[in-house]
Amino acid sequence: MVSPFFEKFPYQIILGSGSPRRQQFFKELGIPFTVRLKEVEEVFSTDLKGKEIPIYLAKRKATAFEDLTGSELLITSDTIVWFKNEALGKANSAEEASQMLHRLSGKTHEVITAVCFTTIHEQTIVHDVTKVTFENFDDREIDFYVSRFKPFDKAGAYGIQDWIGLIGVKSLEGSYFNVMGLPTHLLYQTLLKFAGQK
Repeated sequence: MVSPFFEKFPYQIILGSGSPRRQQFFKELGIPFTVRLKEVEEVFSTDLKGKEIPIYLAKRKATAFEDLTGSELLITSDTIVWFKNEALGKANSAEEASQMLHRLSGKTHEVITAVCFTTIHEQTIVHDVTKVTFENFDDREIDFYVSRFKPFDKAGAYGIQDWIGLIGVKSLEGSYFNVMGLPTHLLYQTLLKFAGQK
């Protein structure tokens, strides 16, 4: 079902993401979209810190779409976990996932998501930061989560909507949906601006 706010949207929205969670958010918001994927290597300079990393990567993903037409609006995004001046990306193995969760256990980290909106005429980037504090995990809890849920496609090796989030999130400062991978309130507000409704 298309939201009435997007029935006469002036662009065809292209979502440059294979993430099922992001696609589901678009559906729940009533935003009409088409998924179009391009292979982009998610690498960045070590000189980049904090929000600079997902902003750079969201823009980098957009550069792969050289075939945009004047009627299309491309949306690309990237999420990182920022902890002790280091970006925690996706774990490559169960061992690496366990190591990440042991590091995050009992501590506060930031989840930063950047969203890049690109047309052939302009580019707008927004970002959001959420602070997440975990309870202390014991080895059995981490082992159970990693083996059962295999969180290898998630930054920081966890999904807040998963079992580990249900038992472990002590406090949250900011957008819950940003931690899931998309600051939906910023997405909505920015699209309304493109539609001339804000």
